[in-house]
Amino acid sequence: MTYREKTAKLAPARILSVLIVALLIAVGLLHLGRSYGDQLPNRSLTLNKGTISATDTYKLSFTLPQAQNLGSIKLQFCQDGPLIGTPCSGPVGLNATGAVLSSQAGETGFSVSPLGDDHTVILVRTISAGTTATSVTYEITGIVNPSSSGTFFARLQTFTSIDATGAETDEGGLAVNVLDAVSVSATVPPYLYFCLGVQITNTDCTTATGDQINFGDFTSVVASTAQTQMVAGTNGPTGYGITVNGTTLTSGINTIPALTVADVSRPGTSQFGMNLVANTDPTVGDNPNGGGSGQPTPGYNAPNLYKFVPGDIVASNPVPDLPRKYTASYVANINKNQEPGVYVSTLTYVATAGF
Repeated sequence: MTYREKTAKLAPARILSVLIVALLIAVGLLHLGRSYGDQLPNRSLTLNKGTISATDTYKLSFTLPQAQNLGSIKLQFCQDGPLIGTPCSGPVGLNATGAVLSSQAGETGFSVSPLGDDHTVILVRTISAGTTATSVTYEITGIVNPSSSGTFFARLQTFTSIDATGAETDEGGLAVNVLDAVSVSATVPPYLYFCLGVQITNTDCTTATGDQINFGDFTSVVASTAQTQMVAGTNGPTGYGITVNGTTLTSGINTIPALTVADVSRPGTSQFGMNLVANTDPTVGDNPNGGGSGQPTPGYNAPNLYKFVPGDIVASNPVPDLPRKYTASYVANINKNQEPGVYVSTLTYVATAGF
């Protein structure tokens, strides 16, 4: 007995990941006519979304290099560059007027001052004397990103005053990048998972082995039995159906009649049939198993009743189904006058899914 196998598998969807990194190159600066404080080490500015025109959360982190009186922090966004003391025009589309300080760590007690503008955020608090060198983090929500993709800059300054005026204590520049929104999509293609074999482990089609079964020598006293297995599953909205095709057992012009109506096994009467359940008379087969819910169809779903009509649907499920394993049981009987010969049948199973 031979079989035909048809398997279609789901192609993996490509996943696109985007990593936005804010890079900062800091250099010691000397500006004529004014003396600046130390560079703030370990400074970074990270955007939660990083896409143009999005209302975003800005996470500002830096280290205070030494003990100092800290009263205010100024974060100014510029299109021109990160160098403090040079002209600063706000990035087109950026708007910081809705900024809210949502969390703070390291040095706390700050709030957003109304002294800022559409491209400047000023954090203020009561002056805290004797602040130690420490790492600080501030998350500021409600800032609208620039409306064009690319790099813009931030200028960071700390002050002893409570209004970001007077001599600064420390400073630093940062570079930030925003991108156009990234659309991630994937397509789940339709698939039909189907295979045949004499033996299949669980519902794994890669383990299917064998394409022939042998009843051995027929006798009019005891039924001859054999079995094969198949696995089917689909994501098709109307499920699947499995048909059996072929002929009954034939030797030249001699045949063993097929059971066109479900009947029990009758040793001494020539008959050939099958079903897809576990049987006790004779003992052969197994019930469907696996993750799916498909079932044998009427005529092939009753224990100890056998049938064979070419073109019949022997198993189906009208809805999408996980892979399910079916065991096809075959029973052959002969009468004492059955013509001698080698009786052969070739069965072909066809699985069809609706999409």
